[in-house]
Amino acid sequence: MERQKTNPQLISLIQELKVLSNKENVKLWKRIARDLEKSTRRYPSVNLWKLDKNTKENETALVPGKVLSSGDLNKKITIAALNFSKLARDKINKKGKAITIKELIKENPKGSKVRIIGG
Repeated sequence: MERQKTNPQLISLIQELKVLSNKENVKLWKRIARDLEKSTRRYPSVNLWKLDKNTKENETALVPGKVLSSGDLNKKITIAALNFSKLARDKINKKGKAITIKELIKENPKGSKVRIIGG
């Protein structure tokens, strides 16, 4: 039996993703909402080297979990995630841009050119 989410920001984000998915007819947001509804133990943890390896220059990567600092970022990319380790955020902001999922849906409500990593 799955436990109910208790974090009000997470509950709000999941609801916002579902509403936006229906409003804009974007399956990406519904998929991310489903991923975030899972147990937090099942959220992916993705290291910077994996993000660097699986993205192209100026692309947006979306991690429905946490970004960790192992490895380096060698290209300018935007990374949206639920959480970042402090060191990962610092490394990303030297070369690219680290944003929250909430910021991503405000900047890009259609979800165009977003690659899910670790979901």
